[in-house]
Amino acid sequence: MATAFSALVPVLLFIALGLFAGRIGWVGPEAAKGLANLVFLVLSPALLFRTMAGVSVADLHFAPVSIYFAAALAIFGGTLWRCGFDRRGAVVALANTFSNTVMIGIALVGLAFGKAGLVTLLTLISIHSLILLTLATVVLELVVLREAAAAGRPAASMAAAVGRVLRGAILHPIPLPIIVGLLYGQTGLPLPDGIGQPLQLLGNCVGPLSLILVGATLGQARIGGQLRGALRLALVKNVAHPALVAGLGLAFGLRGLPLAVMVTTAALPIGANVFMFSQRYRVAEGLVTAGVAVSTALALVTVPIALLVATALL
Repeated sequence: MATAFSALVPVLLFIALGLFAGRIGWVGPEAAKGLANLVFLVLSPALLFRTMAGVSVADLHFAPVSIYFAAALAIFGGTLWRCGFDRRGAVVALANTFSNTVMIGIALVGLAFGKAGLVTLLTLISIHSLILLTLATVVLELVVLREAAAAGRPAASMAAAVGRVLRGAILHPIPLPIIVGLLYGQTGLPLPDGIGQPLQLLGNCVGPLSLILVGATLGQARIGGQLRGALRLALVKNVAHPALVAGLGLAFGLRGLPLAVMVTTAALPIGANVFMFSQRYRVAEGLVTAGVAVSTALALVTVPIALLVATALL
């Protein structure tokens, strides 16, 4: 319990600072967008590359990742079955399963579980977007094709659309430095000081700045009349997802640090990529915006609980 709270205190503090800065206007929408680009395009790749450059392939933890995605795919499919095989159903299914693994996850897991925990998390991050975003794209493009056929309009090839997503998922500021860093790590060569130290300094900024940015974004959110739907999204993502990961992990004999990291990751709030999907396909934009805000706020309660459960699994 002491470990859980000691890891959580700086997380809550930085989010609270960001919330205050967003509320009083120190960090406006444009500033938040610029900071998000800085974290996403510069600081996170530096952290990811440097971490993975010291990792051997033998150290990667694919068993817990398979448990994680089994739970995510079950929720994704169940959501489509309940909501319908359409644009809204696909976006809601993505919201129910897509964690904020970079902006919050890296900081939280690093604080709670150290480098060993980050290796497990980065194993997941390396394929997280590739699997879930590609799955959502396939469903959405199938829906678009069906809509075009029903309206008698020509439609783009689904294979071409999925191909673009696959390329984007690999040539991307999150998976790419993980892959390149892992390849470098297999050479057994240490990073030169002139490269390793600047990367370390950049990487050290990821946690505090990301969490402050989450708070600032939360402070600017306008939930409006979407509260009930947003709360449903948040409860599935923040509560049902980690509960299912924990249940499947225990059922298949997974124990220790890998399961603790997966449960904590599943409890993270909805990631911002879901909003980009809702914008691209022009569906449920208000719901997803509110869902990200409510999920992030609810995470202030659910993530500590998940972290306590996760530390009990060690």
